[in-house]
Amino acid sequence: MRIDVVTLFPELFEPFLSTGMVGRAVRQDTLRARFKSPRDFGLGRHRSVDDTPYGGGSGMVMRVDCVVAALEALDAELPEGEPRARRILLTPQGATLRQAKVVELAALPALCLVCGRYEGFDERVRGFVDEELSLGDFVLTGGELAAMAVIDACSRMIPGVLGNDQSARDESHSAALSGMLEYPQYTRPVEFRGMAVPAVLQSGNHAEIDAWRRAEALARTRARRPDLLPSAPGDAGAGGEGERR
Repeated sequence: MRIDVVTLFPELFEPFLSTGMVGRAVRQDTLRARFKSPRDFGLGRHRSVDDTPYGGGSGMVMRVDCVVAALEALDAELPEGEPRARRILLTPQGATLRQAKVVELAALPALCLVCGRYEGFDERVRGFVDEELSLGDFVLTGGELAAMAVIDACSRMIPGVLGNDQSARDESHSAALSGMLEYPQYTRPVEFRGMAVPAVLQSGNHAEIDAWRRAEALARTRARRPDLLPSAPGDAGAGGEGERR
């Protein structure tokens, strides 16, 4: 998988791409990253990439010409036969990133993540991307952290990156758990300060363990994220959460 990133701060990604599971993916060459800064196409002696907003207002806005020039330069530098990346604008106005979307993105051969700064993008930038994504209903100082989150989430979907591909199957928001939260996990010691590992997990009875885990996942989801329950088969009437939304 190839990740192209448009960012004013490519240096922020250096430790991220050399550490942990993402670093493993890079070393295995299953994940490749390219960067392009709008600053390379900035104007004037200071290579300015932002300007004051028309109509007035606080802050500065990233120029459309500098951002689009960076996007087009990435495409122009592609080796022959390499696919054009799907362009994703990282913005709090985008659709909230969900695990199902991560799986979809991870299946693509290439993504281009566009990171903003200042007060945002010139509106015309949106005409040069394929979609917009957000991590949630909050605002960051720039899109770089959001880009790292997308890269991290996608890289762990690549076979071989996690070491055990089953690790990405039975986890929160996965299809295997019908989109619910993951069940509780335990390891040694068996007892710690009066808190013991549930006996069923020590029984060796895999059918009972599976049933316990499913029940715990449902209970945890009902308590913490009832909005996820409509996606869980057979749980439409569990507590009535789906009807109240």
